[in-house]
Amino acid sequence: MPLCKDNKNYCVAGIDLGGTKIYTAVADNNGNLLAETRAPTCPEEGYRRVIERMAGTVLEVQKRAGVRAIRTVGVGSPGQLDLEKGIVCTSGNLGWNNVYLRDLLAEKLSLPVILDNDANVAALGEYVFGAGRGHREMVYITVSTGIGSGIISGGRLIHGVKGCAGEIGHLTVAPGGPLCTCGKHGCLEAFSSGTAIALEAEKLIREGRGSAIKKQAQSRKAKVAAEDVGAAAAHGDGEALGILCRAASALGLGVSIVINLLNPSLVILGGGVMSMSGLIWDDILEAVNEYTLKANLSVVQVVPAGLGERAGVLGAVALALQLYPVAPHNGRFAL
Repeated sequence: MPLCKDNKNYCVAGIDLGGTKIYTAVADNNGNLLAETRAPTCPEEGYRRVIERMAGTVLEVQKRAGVRAIRTVGVGSPGQLDLEKGIVCTSGNLGWNNVYLRDLLAEKLSLPVILDNDANVAALGEYVFGAGRGHREMVYITVSTGIGSGIISGGRLIHGVKGCAGEIGHLTVAPGGPLCTCGKHGCLEAFSSGTAIALEAEKLIREGRGSAIKKQAQSRKAKVAAEDVGAAAAHGDGEALGILCRAASALGLGVSIVINLLNPSLVILGGGVMSMSGLIWDDILEAVNEYTLKANLSVVQVVPAGLGERAGVLGAVALALQLYPVAPHNGRFAL
């Protein structure tokens, strides 16, 4: 979405909070971005310092955009949240437990803050501004360090009783399979996430194989990551292609479970791992076609995300606009 400078009398801010960066933007009442900035999260400095940095980014984009005031702030945060209390209950990416993020940030800024899970917020971004426009039954799946999803049904985000709906990464796709970060075995996340892809590559290297992947990591002077597997696969390395094929097939199985359960008209795949979609897309769709009921398959589209890395920050903008909905978005936001 291009930056523009219209409708400055009504502005909101959105924050996409991640384990490595804080991505913040200010937007007008139509969701047009007026200014944006990125800052390192540095969660090792503690949650109070991170929240101070978040507040600082809001003030920075307000100044850059030249707007007089910001009405409210939407935030997408990783982890399990208590949405009613505005608490990040636990977040492995941030190392947080029971952090009152909403109220602490609101106090820093003297502004109302609305908080939701980062996958839900990205889903909202795609629904309002991206590939999900025109679909009231859709699922957004993010495949990155971990795997999560946001579900929109009847034009509304589905949160569940405790706000933990959409944990597709912890669907069991292979009972007794690899250990997942959640402590259980055989989760989709243990097969198809960026972390799982990197672990599979490390295992190959320990066994004296995976030389092409190792070379890619050494060229970056960094620990083996999913991007090294993708780079080796792009150069035709069979071992790297095998890792990605297995990850893609498991992901396709997970997608099919979601389709069979929810019967959406659209499934959007985003996140860092999907930057390798050219290498894995056919394997994902092959598994989706194999495991999805024909009646459900006939009405669903599986497509790449349309907003790229801006899905989260635009979703946070949409979240903020929910507090003060104005035309043309009345009735469009998924509360």
